Order: sequence, then C-alpha cells, then structure tokens
Amino acid sequence: MPLPTPLRGVVPPVITPLTPAGEVDTASVRRLTEHLIDAGVHGLFLLGSSGEAAYLTDAQRLTALETAVDTAAGRVPVLAGVIDTARVLDRAADAVRAGAQALVATAPFYTRTHPVEIADHFRRVRAAAGLPLFAYDIPAAVHTKLPRAVVLDLAADGTLAGLKDSSGDEGSLRRLLVELRRSTPDFSVLTGSELTVDCALLAGADGVVPGLGNVDAEGYVRLYEAARAGNWAAAKAEQDRLAALFALTEEGDPALMGPSSAALGAFKAAARLLGLIDCAATAAPQVPLDEAAVARIGDRLAEAGLL
Repeated sequence: MPLPTPLRGVVPPVITPLTPAGEVDTASVRRLTEHLIDAGVHGLFLLGSSGEAAYLTDAQRLTALETAVDTAAGRVPVLAGVIDTARVLDRAADAVRAGAQALVATAPFYTRTHPVEIADHFRRVRAAAGLPLFAYDIPAAVHTKLPRAVVLDLAADGTLAGLKDSSGDEGSLRRLLVELRRSTPDFSVLTGSELTVDCALLAGADGVVPGLGNVDAEGYVRLYEAARAGNWAAAKAEQDRLAALFALTEEGDPALMGPSSAALGAFKAAARLLGLIDCAATAAPQVPLDEAAVARIGDRLAEAGLL
C-alpha cells in the first residue's frame, strides 16, 4: 500500500523471532505479523533496535523483511531499517527488492559526524532508493543527536518523510513539532519514548513506535485512538497501564546483562508466553534471560490481563 502522508498511528518495531540454532523463524515472523495487523496497528517497522538488526547477517535481515512484507500483503505499510553506514545503500536496495514501502536510517555511526555530513548521508540514501525515508534519532546508539535544523531542512526539501524520535529529549522534540507545524505539516513524527506517548500525542506527534507493542499492540492502539478522539483521561489510563507492564523489561539480572539484552529478552519471552513466537532466543552475544526472570515476566503478563 502507498505510504500515508503523514504516517500516523502505532508502528511497532517488530522483534525478529529466531530458532534455537539462531536462524530466522519465518513461521513465527508470519504469526507475529498477522497478530499485530489483527490488533489494529497502522504499520510495521522491521529491522530496528527491537528487531536486533545490529546482530543479524545481511541474509537474515532480508529473510525477516521479505517474510513480513509477504505476510502483510499490502494491508499496512512496512518500514525497513537500513541501519548501516558504508553499506547503507546495499541494505536500501535489498529493502526495495523486498517490497518495503519506506526506509528508516540513522545518522552515520562509529565516528561523530558534522551536520553537513549527516544531511549528505540521508540525501544519498533517499536518492539511491527512491522510497520515502524516515530518520531514526537514537543518539544512545550512534553518538549523534540529529540537529533540529538538519531535520527541518531535510523535511522541507523532501529528503525525509518523517522522523522516529528515540532521543529521549522531550524538550527538543516539542520545539521540533512546533516548527514543523509552521513549515512542513505533512512530515510524520513518531515517538520512540513509549512511556510518554500520551504526552507526545498531545504535543502534536503523529504516532508511536513501541517495543512493548510486540507484547500489547492492542493497548497502544487503544491509547492512540483515545488521544485522537480527544479523550485524554482514557489515553492517560491506558498509558499508565502500559507503563506498569513495561516493568517486565527490568526482570533480567543487571549483574549479568545490559538493559538492551534484558528488554529484548523480555519482549521475546513475553511473545513466546503469549503464543506469538515459538522460541525466545536472542541473537548472540546477548545474554539470555534465566527461567526465574521468564517466570516473573509471566506474572507481569497475568497481572496485565494478557495471560
């Protein structure tokens, strides 16, 4: 389907189910994709942070993306992460061949880059691929916060169709939203701060990309629909419930693993307990959750009425 302008709603960053041997579990990709679409999501974001793109081979990335695109069958747009630097044009070409409707790219990473270089990076991707391009602002991963001036310039000249803001800088996001309303109202802004979605929507964001949406997509859809209807009390209540459920990402032992491994392991463990995927394995070298942590995640799901 053509990409809506602007793209609005709930666009989960889809996890990549793996087999115990570490290969992409295509049957689980299909089942999870169907579940998310049935839950009412407005798009799917493949191969982002929650999709473990940084840990997958090129072949694994392509398998996951092709499977999701085929399963979605045009019912919702599929955004493909092309998160790379030197090889970003190769990944963009793969996404085009796989049938993605849009691309998502970060600023170049490993080294710190100047705003001129960041803008050139996005322009090269957009020109080479010919698909709508979303910038992914995630300074924790790429060590660069996208400057508002660069985003505004790239929005104005059509290089970027939207932004996924995972910077955690709510003040900067608010200022960007104010300026975009004056200059480029069709530009899509999706927040990655999934615990403050109600606030972002009230400020003018178009939607959310929630990792927890792999676990409770219907909750985020209810939150979004309440906000769109102006029922801010209902939106707040749903956000409060999701914030409580998000505690499942903290069940991993911090002495044994980092917060990313704990969160991704929790999303996958929850999805397996809910019957959405067959195996909760995460890609190496991430540390897997132990049985006690998985049991606590089950308790969280039961408390939320999901299990």
